[in-house]
Amino acid sequence: MLVYSSLFKLLSMNGVSQLHSKVIQLRIFKVFTWIVRVLLALGFLPSGLKKILGERFTTLDLDTPVGFFFEALYRTGFYWNFLGFMQLLVLVLILIPRTAFLGAILYLPIILNIFIIVVSMNFKGTPYVVGLMVLANLYLLFWDFDKLKKMLKTILEK
Repeated sequence: MLVYSSLFKLLSMNGVSQLHSKVIQLRIFKVFTWIVRVLLALGFLPSGLKKILGERFTTLDLDTPVGFFFEALYRTGFYWNFLGFMQLLVLVLILIPRTAFLGAILYLPIILNIFIIVVSMNFKGTPYVVGLMVLANLYLLFWDFDKLKKMLKTILEK
């Protein structure tokens, strides 16, 4: 319980709340937030479409670990389609102002999973791109800091 109360106190810090209040008032950050949402949505469009249509994501040879990994995922069938559906769902949610926070919440586990995969499989260059996507997603969660704070308070209270 001590961990939960410490986490909530951290999120309730006046400094973070004050920074958030100032940032969301500035037009430049409003525009930046929209740019981030669009870029993150575009990041999921090609891979989500390929998966939902049941197409292979890569043509790498099965002798390579990455090619083998993606082929194994592809052969799961419904799970492959489910991954694509979730990517496209998050893409839509993140672009609709009323659902953008839910989209950012759902985006986080997906993009963290992708980040762990690309790092653990030693993808070349991809960890940097996906790492930036993780940071962009964290920015969107900061943008909705008040909603995040309320959600965590509700979850962590007895």
